[in-house]
Amino acid sequence: MTYRALVERLQLPTPAMRTLTAALEHLAALDARSERPLRSALVISQGASRLPRTGFFECAARLGRFSGPADGAAAASWHAGEVARVFEFVYSEEL
Repeated sequence: MTYRALVERLQLPTPAMRTLTAALEHLAALDARSERPLRSALVISQGASRLPRTGFFECAARLGRFSGPADGAAAASWHAGEVARVFEFVYSEEL
């Protein structure tokens, strides 16, 4: 799902993108703390890359999950792996 589609679906008030970013970074921190895949990886840019924005990779790096440049083949490969891990992970009912 794109950032824009998620903002619209959640009907977030202005500043919607800032609110969404904070929520996604909080979710990433919760996932990292619980050693789960980063579900925020499922939200991507509308651009041609179909990757999350640079801030996602910066957040993942702060959480110790990603290292390297936030664009290019390494980022795309890591992101594809993280998305696969999200769908493969067995989540408990308490989430």
